[in-house]
Amino acid sequence: MSGRPFLQIPGPTLVPERIVRAMSQPIIDHRGPKFEALVHDCLQGLKGIFQTERGRIALYPGSGTGAWEATLVNTLSPGDRVLACVNGFFSTGFARTAAAFGVDVERIEVPYGASVPAAQVEARLRADEAHEIRAVLVVHNETSTGVTANVAAVRAAMNRVSHPALLLVDTVSSLASIDFRFDAWGVDVALTGPQKGLMLPPGMAILAVSERAITVSEKAKCPRSYWDWQPVFERNRRGQFPYTPATALLFGLREAIAMINEEGLPNVFARHARLAEACRRAARAWELPLLCRDPAEYSNTLTAVAMPPGYDSDAFIAHAYRRVNLSLGVGLGDVKGKVFRIGHLGSLNELDLLGGLAGVEMMLREFGVPVKLGAGLGAAEEFLLS
Repeated sequence: MSGRPFLQIPGPTLVPERIVRAMSQPIIDHRGPKFEALVHDCLQGLKGIFQTERGRIALYPGSGTGAWEATLVNTLSPGDRVLACVNGFFSTGFARTAAAFGVDVERIEVPYGASVPAAQVEARLRADEAHEIRAVLVVHNETSTGVTANVAAVRAAMNRVSHPALLLVDTVSSLASIDFRFDAWGVDVALTGPQKGLMLPPGMAILAVSERAITVSEKAKCPRSYWDWQPVFERNRRGQFPYTPATALLFGLREAIAMINEEGLPNVFARHARLAEACRRAARAWELPLLCRDPAEYSNTLTAVAMPPGYDSDAFIAHAYRRVNLSLGVGLGDVKGKVFRIGHLGSLNELDLLGGLAGVEMMLREFGVPVKLGAGLGAAEEFLLS
């Protein structure tokens, strides 16, 4: 099919040409001085993206799922109890990964479309007078539902009851797109991957770690070898890795950080918020409900849109891909076949979004959903011009 594909999934996102060129450099010696400077640039730059001065960055060749594992095995022991806030497919996976290492996972579960209930976290921690709960697990932006959690409120709840649990946060679909403040929010470990707001291909696991978490890790007993962060910190400090690094991705990461800094992190957040609201205006004009229930919790990186009764979202997504080369995110977990997800994150501008929305609108109509052509696109355009 002629023309470019429209990749409107919530990640991996399109990789800008500038980053592609950066990754196309000849591979260099990963024990040489040029590589040492590259690593130091990436580590320092990521501190700015995580908005931390005190946190330490750990870089692994891997994935976001590997970052879950690195976070958990370095801070916990088999038999430890954690409180997992479960409000979607990926928060379920985070909790399941902890359980796989013998961690006793207690879940606060809410329906898909709801956010992390800070009040329930506070009540449970207040009742934990013996401080048996070692960590609280939160997904900042639940990619399966389009709901952004109030991490600051969770930390405030923990502080009100003076509970010493670690705060472990998944920022895979929020970092470099939605405001996230590692230091200000008292996060102990934040984990992410490069393939969303950082605009890179998949292939790295990235952590920001507090000194308190590093101290706790000295007594953690979960088995770990590859994901052990102590040799990573030690070698990264020297601009090296304890194993073969993802050199090309590091070239791309340095360029991505430069692009974000040139735009300015607050401007990056504002751009995502503006494009996200335009997408939501389109969905309302189509008279299709959003899965996220509370407007204060709308995600600025993706929008989960519910199909009308009797329509299969998986079949609609397959139809859109066959007809116009438009890729949309499928419904996951409890909402499989019920919602489609429009990604609007990373290297994205107004025309990119409007092109994707035009494709969604056309394909909804062709699929039999009674939408008025031009309604959603017009609503988005009116907002962007306002």
